[in-house]
Amino acid sequence: MKKHACLILVMLAILGGCQTVESQVTILADGQTYSIRSADRLPTKWLSRANITLGENDRLIYRGESIPVDQALPESSAYSLVVRRALQVSIHSPEGEKTIQTSASTVGEAMAAAGYELHPSDLIEPPADTPLEALDNGDPMVIDYQPSQPLSISADGHEIQIRSAAASVGQALAQAGMPLVGLDYSIPPESSSLPVNGKVKIVRVSESVALTESTIPYGTRTELSADLEIDQQGLLQGGEPGLKIGRIRSRLEDGEQVSQKTDGESIVRPPQDRVMGIGTKINVRTATVDGQTFEYWRTLTLYATPYHPCDASGKCWYNTSMGTKVRRGEAALVYPWYLLLAGERVYVPGYGFATIEDNNGANTSAYWGTYWIDLGYAQDDTIDWVNHYVTVYFLTPVPANIADLYLMP
Repeated sequence: MKKHACLILVMLAILGGCQTVESQVTILADGQTYSIRSADRLPTKWLSRANITLGENDRLIYRGESIPVDQALPESSAYSLVVRRALQVSIHSPEGEKTIQTSASTVGEAMAAAGYELHPSDLIEPPADTPLEALDNGDPMVIDYQPSQPLSISADGHEIQIRSAAASVGQALAQAGMPLVGLDYSIPPESSSLPVNGKVKIVRVSESVALTESTIPYGTRTELSADLEIDQQGLLQGGEPGLKIGRIRSRLEDGEQVSQKTDGESIVRPPQDRVMGIGTKINVRTATVDGQTFEYWRTLTLYATPYHPCDASGKCWYNTSMGTKVRRGEAALVYPWYLLLAGERVYVPGYGFATIEDNNGANTSAYWGTYWIDLGYAQDDTIDWVNHYVTVYFLTPVPANIADLYLMP
């Protein structure tokens, strides 16, 4: 009896092992949920039973992964699948516009499937992790794509490699954490688009200002001084140089000086002129010369020469500029002095007293580089005068136009 019971149990176990176990299959497709039970593990059979057809670019998703429909899945008591329909996507890039059909789940996956090699520095709008979804109006989803390019940036003696999709060199440098600072500039300029050769150089620029000191020479001017005797000069005020500060601006690029210029000067101490005094004090003195005693108010050392009314060519001028006769006792001065001293009396040692009545035709006070007086002689007089320098005494009274005589022209 026990043997029969054991045999029955063995047969029941064999029969139970041969029975088919059905799994619960749930499929989400086209906004609907399909539930079936099936002992098959081939997704294609499940889709057939649910009357679901996959297009060429559609995908079947199981546990987040795309799976082939004709390969059996591992055994499980339940399966949950999602049918992802392909969407039309328009990709705009520098190469133009490209329209694709894709069932990718995100923008990045769609672009990778379309053959784009994406880099983290590429500009993608919407971003690569944005889910792909059909638009309500049925239009294709638009993706704007600006691929990055490799850049080699040299700066401060180093070179770094980056990728950038920036619109300008300046933006690329900022993204790389190397913005231009102060006077720095780049080659190509920061406003330029990224260079085709991928090379960007940053030139570091600095400027320094150095201060320089230099003296300003003082000038000399004259002033009339009542403390000094006429025809005397003396120092009234000493001269003092001035001081000016200059600014020299130097420009360095990558540590090398490329320019230097003077950036203005400031006078911190103006110069002080040296002031020389010209005497105006009149002292009347008495002198005895050649046995003649007289009062005088001024003496000048003049080069004295004699003259007759007629010159060597026979041309004669018998009258002086004052209309008197050329004779001994009258004298001639250069024209500017004659205008100031006409009618004044002088004493010339070795000649005697004379009155300024004539001008000797010269328009300056210099004769061979010196002051000059011509001593008159009548045509019949014998000239016993030898040209030489002589002290001429100007006799009293002091002229009324003395203020015009402090500085002789």
